[in-house]
Formats: sequence, C-alpha cells, structure tokens
Amino acid sequence: QVQLVEAGGGLVQTGDSLRLSCAASGRTFADYAVGWFRQGPGKEREFVAAITRSGGTTSYTDSVKGRFTISRDNAKNTVHLQMNSLKPEDTAVYYCAAVTSGYYFLASTAREYAYWGQGTQVTVSS
Repeated sequence: QVQLVEAGGGLVQTGDSLRLSCAASGRTFADYAVGWFRQGPGKEREFVAAITRSGGTTSYTDSVKGRFTISRDNAKNTVHLQMNSLKPEDTAVYYCAAVTSGYYFLASTAREYAYWGQGTQVTVSS
C-alpha cells in the first residue's frame, strides 16, 4: 500500500499561481501511476492531470492545458501540480491518487485509482 498526503492549497486571486504537492509513503513510489482530481462545490469529482510511473508521459483535462503542469520526483516520493493563471472555476478540493500500473499506464477516471489522499482546498477569488 501507499499513503498519500496533499499540501499546498490556499486562497489566491485570479491569475495567481499555486504548487500542490502529493507526498507518498509506503511502497516504492515509482511503481505507481499518479493522477490529480478535483471536486468543486456542488460538482462531481473530475480528472485534472495524470503522469506515468517514470514521469515521461502526462495527460491533462482540456480546461487546464497550458496552465497546469504535473511532474514527479520518484527519488523524493513526490508529485507536484503547478497551477498557473488560476481562475475562479479552479476552486475545488484537489486530490492526488495512485495505482500500481504498467510502465506506460495513464488513467483519467477515478475508478482506475486505488489510493487517495485526503485533499487540499484551493480557492481562487475573482
């Protein structure tokens, strides 16, 4: 098993940046594909970004392409989500998720992930 802890959320203004972190403990982190999801007020949880085990391939939902960047440092058991040009519609609780996977696996649906963090709140004011 792996335990995930998110950090880095906060209250920012439109156009600001935030960098979220997902710290993992437990099994070898490099065995896991990782994704970020978010759930806004009154909304369903939605996919944001994903990264393969090595970090060589990434995927993003259309609404964050060009603004968000997912990256990972397996030596430090950490995945980051750099969020630039934030908008009020980015307001949500952000969750990281992980699943043991093949080397090139990317997943964009919540049901494909086995492990979840507790979430970190991001609020973007207009």
